Amino acid sequence: KRVELRKMAVESDVFDYVIVGSGAAGSIVAARLAEQPDCSICVLEAGPADHHPFIHIPAGFLKTLSNPSLTWTFKTAPNSLTEGRRINLPQGRVVGGSSSINGMMYNRGQPADFDSWAQLGNRGWDYDSVLPYFTRTERRVGHGAEGVRGREGRLPITDMDWFHPVSEAFIAGAVGLGLPRNPDYNSGDQAGIGYYQRAIEGGRRISAARAYLLPAVRAGRVELRVNARACAIVLKGRKAVGVRYLPARGAAEREVRARREVIVCAGAVNTPRLLQLSGIGGGALLNGLGVPVLHELPGVGENLRDHFSIRAVARARPDVVTLNELAHGRRLVGQILRWCLGRPSILSTVPSHVYGFWKSDEALTAPDLQFMFSPGSYKKGRNYVLDDFPGITAGVSQHRPQSTGWVRALSRDVFEDPEIQPNYLMAEGDRATILAGFKIARRLLATPELAPYLEGEVLPGPGVVRDDEIMAFIRENGASAFHVAGTAKMGPSGDRMAVVDDRLRVHGLGGLRVIDASIMPSMPSANTYASTLMIAEKGAEMIRSGLD
Repeated sequence: KRVELRKMAVESDVFDYVIVGSGAAGSIVAARLAEQPDCSICVLEAGPADHHPFIHIPAGFLKTLSNPSLTWTFKTAPNSLTEGRRINLPQGRVVGGSSSINGMMYNRGQPADFDSWAQLGNRGWDYDSVLPYFTRTERRVGHGAEGVRGREGRLPITDMDWFHPVSEAFIAGAVGLGLPRNPDYNSGDQAGIGYYQRAIEGGRRISAARAYLLPAVRAGRVELRVNARACAIVLKGRKAVGVRYLPARGAAEREVRARREVIVCAGAVNTPRLLQLSGIGGGALLNGLGVPVLHELPGVGENLRDHFSIRAVARARPDVVTLNELAHGRRLVGQILRWCLGRPSILSTVPSHVYGFWKSDEALTAPDLQFMFSPGSYKKGRNYVLDDFPGITAGVSQHRPQSTGWVRALSRDVFEDPEIQPNYLMAEGDRATILAGFKIARRLLATPELAPYLEGEVLPGPGVVRDDEIMAFIRENGASAFHVAGTAKMGPSGDRMAVVDDRLRVHGLGGLRVIDASIMPSMPSANTYASTLMIAEKGAEMIRSGLD
């Protein structure tokens, strides 16, 4: 009997697929593979279950983003062009990954983003080819053209239901400056201004885990192991056969085996770090870590990109009640009651209410900037800590930054953060674009339509006028948009820095794929969440269809 029990214990640690990470990509891949008959799947999540109540209340992102029990509290390495600051770069470390702590905005980007991926040699990644995977993911509730927007997917994409008169004035002012009002920026035509679409339904966040993974877990089709920090991919020759993980610092390593494939969905920071600690990466880096070089791939961890954002703040008149005041005292109690009754409330809103997509130069044929507006404001140098005065915010980020950096493990200890260097503003064109974008953001705050609501700009303030002064402000105050991507770049075998092919298989190895934002060869003109969902849908179908 003891021998039989031992055999059962060993067998329970062998699955058809082992997936590292339960974020946007891992949740979809696990759920789609679980639709196959007689298929066993194990998902390893480094963080806890998603039971924290602030995860499910949309406005709870104000708390979860800075909660170390739910996040990887990463910071960037110092960079001279951002005044040597270590910039906060939190990522989700909880079931659902960053989809459980992010801003919930749904933004696909531009068709040309994906056409450019195909032009780099990635077959089947042009816009027409990836559009069906965007539509498969979403259940669009609201305006959207048939065939372009999905109606039967698992992830609800809804419109705003709580509005502030200052937001309407901001939109009116932008229209007055020449930005058209766009009813659906996810239609393939992004240019214009309007309200964000978001992954919220019934006043609650719907993470990828809630939409995909957890139903499969409850049905007994997927085994989910939480607090399981992957520390190495197990290779047998040139084939991945399993994953080793730690349930806690100092605990004994455990191992789970994969009959078919190991699928890494750990995100653009943790995916390259895991590959490196497994002996897959640049030889010089691995040798410096004392990690045996099992498979040299110099592109692992390189090509890091992120959206760098900067915001301007204006003080509202004392009689204007902004989010800053609604989030405190008796007003907050009223908003909580509204939310409990299922009525529109600030508790079910996203960080930015209004979007704008426009051009830094009128000669451009498509937007290269994303603007964000909120009828609230945050303290200087703080992530999502509301100001003590009535304020509003207009922010901007560059769509397609050319500055690239890296993620590099600093230690064989998986509990030590890697070096993350996005090299913000290193490319001269990035500096010119963000400067032009910030000037437009300030113009958007100075329109006649907004004037009745405002006392004046307080950040950076009217004393900052010259280009060098504005650029100094951007360097001193710019922040990450938390959209890291590109560190396991997709590309053909002739591209020395490519890590995966267009079937998302790691070059030169069998049984190992990467399916997450790290495979993006370049940044989409958007928040990375929607594109990551698409990548996961497409990657899962490739596996199921045997497209090898």
